[in-house]
Amino acid sequence: MKLQISSKQKIILKTPSINYRDDPQYLEGFLHEEWVGKRINNPHVLKILDTPHRRFLYNISEYVAGQSLRQWIQDHPQTHINKAREFLRQIVAGLRAFHRLEMIHLDLKPENLLIDEQGVIKIIDFGSTRVAGSSESNSSLEQIPQGTINYSAPECALAQCSNRSDLFSVGVMAYELLTGQLPYGDSDQIRPANKLNYIPASRYNDKIQAWVDGALRKAVHPNPARRYDTLSEFLHDLEHPNKKLISKHSTPLMERDPLTFWKGLALLLLLTNLVLLSLLLQAGS
Repeated sequence: MKLQISSKQKIILKTPSINYRDDPQYLEGFLHEEWVGKRINNPHVLKILDTPHRRFLYNISEYVAGQSLRQWIQDHPQTHINKAREFLRQIVAGLRAFHRLEMIHLDLKPENLLIDEQGVIKIIDFGSTRVAGSSESNSSLEQIPQGTINYSAPECALAQCSNRSDLFSVGVMAYELLTGQLPYGDSDQIRPANKLNYIPASRYNDKIQAWVDGALRKAVHPNPARRYDTLSEFLHDLEHPNKKLISKHSTPLMERDPLTFWKGLALLLLLTNLVLLSLLLQAGS
């Protein structure tokens, strides 16, 4: 998309941080972000504009008036399921534009999604995007840390990212939209897959039905082979009950409602003790 200098069009101008101006790897990533953005044309992906007569290092993009998905979640800590589905459909539509070009975004998180004044979601920040075949021609980009800990799939820590890694990030954001929490809790360090224990979404939001919880659990499974094959499958299961997910991942009462579980157990123990006491009194009389 070309920018007409005389159009008075609002734009965003982005320049490299002066703290990294002598870091060739950082500057390479900055140019990489522009390269990726110029190849994607989708209403749900931020448009990177042409930079005519550029003499210095910068890039320009369309201006989006609105708020980030992070701000939305803070204002709506438990988004209604219908609104969450609307947002997720848009996120998936934008993400497919990457995947069709054999690109993996790898840094999907609420901070990197903008919601404009018409409610349209746009994916931003392509600095971590991995392009098929780029590892052979541009190996230094592979050394740049990918993603954000709570939203990054565990296999990315082993440099084994795929489209399903982006699906993991979408699943985490879906969970957070519906609960205001994270499926594996908040962490400030990378955790291996075998240390991730899914927290049922219904623990935080009792309005979430078992089949929705099952879809979320599958989307964020630590093992990429046990996630959905495609983004569309995940969306389908968020909108249509999948009985296989309910039976496969039936959540024990202790996990769904710990307070009720312990109250019930205490009552059962009390009744047991009363029966035993009654038997002892009868035996002693």
